[in-house]
Amino acid sequence: MTSHDGHHTMSHGHEGRGDHAGHGGGSSVNAMAASATLHCLTGCAIGEIAGLMIGTAVGLSNGWTIALAIVLAFVFGYSLSTLPLLKSGLAIGTALSVVLAADTLSIATMEVVDNLVMAIIPGAMEAGLVNVVFWVGMMIALAVAFVAAFPVNRYLLQRGKGHALTHEYHGAEPVQEGVRRLIPSFSSGALAAVIIAFILGGLSVAVAEELGGETGGEPAPAGQVEAPAH
Repeated sequence: MTSHDGHHTMSHGHEGRGDHAGHGGGSSVNAMAASATLHCLTGCAIGEIAGLMIGTAVGLSNGWTIALAIVLAFVFGYSLSTLPLLKSGLAIGTALSVVLAADTLSIATMEVVDNLVMAIIPGAMEAGLVNVVFWVGMMIALAVAFVAAFPVNRYLLQRGKGHALTHEYHGAEPVQEGVRRLIPSFSSGALAAVIIAFILGGLSVAVAEELGGETGGEPAPAGQVEAPAH
């Protein structure tokens, strides 16, 4: 078989995957859309939490804190999608252009929904990091953002856009020499597990702080005087 035939076969196989995603294999499309949405959600969650933590720590207003969280969500979202493309050997400019085309709409949808939900939940934005309302609100917001972005990713995949643009590079043999061999590989499942653990950890600290505040600083009942030490 000539190299021309081989190239034609590869192209035909790639087109076949697009046809399969667009016209059949509904469960396969759903699985791919769920994976793509989880991948974007992980980057968004990292950026959101980092932005809210930094904004709270330095005393930024709610508006600036939200703006910082959105910027970091895009930065982390794009970064997590760019790393595997760089590891497969793509030039950084090419990788970034692919990721910008693939992830922008999904991340934008998540950010709009996520921040809208946080703004709607009473006291979530003003609660602070050591507060149960904040962490519960964050979990609700991320869950709603996932539900909102899933059909967006599914629609894009069916038309060969979105994360379909990056799939052909995900199966490539990683570069084993130079600086690229040092690029870490993160699965969406592992990243999601870290985010869930982090959120649950933050919630646990908030619950402990709230319980400690309720039991640790109670004044003595009226009329009760502590006996002097002898």
